[in-house]
Amino acid sequence: MSDRLHPLLAGFPVRLEIPVAFGDMDALGHVNNTRFFRWFEDVRFAAFIRAGLEEVRGRTGIGPILAHTRCAFRVPVTWPDTILAGVRVTAIDEDRFTMEHTLVSREKDAVAALGEARIVIVDYGSGRKVPIPPGVREALEELREPPLA
Repeated sequence: MSDRLHPLLAGFPVRLEIPVAFGDMDALGHVNNTRFFRWFEDVRFAAFIRAGLEEVRGRTGIGPILAHTRCAFRVPVTWPDTILAGVRVTAIDEDRFTMEHTLVSREKDAVAALGEARIVIVDYGSGRKVPIPPGVREALEELREPPLA
């Protein structure tokens, strides 16, 4: 994202700028609601990379799965527009963490959607939950807002 932080994303340590594609719209002339979940995924995956989850997954076979997600739609989005997506960690437990998402329409200068995701750490080989690896836990703490002192 550009260096200019949108005020509606203050407090979100991971942010992406995502252009809305014409093909994202549906027959009703606005972006289909399923696309919002993809935008959440895009910024969430950027946070996973920043927290080292992809490196750990490649090395150990331990990584994240999406256990739960939800979205509250606020304003419709249409093409052309740019979505400013932000994510932050709101809770960390032994084997899971929760993330909060915000999508801002640059064109409307308004929050387009708010979301939440619960991520569970699993051993992909066994399919069982495992504790969050220590290095990842510390990185996730840095993605909280406000940061813990």
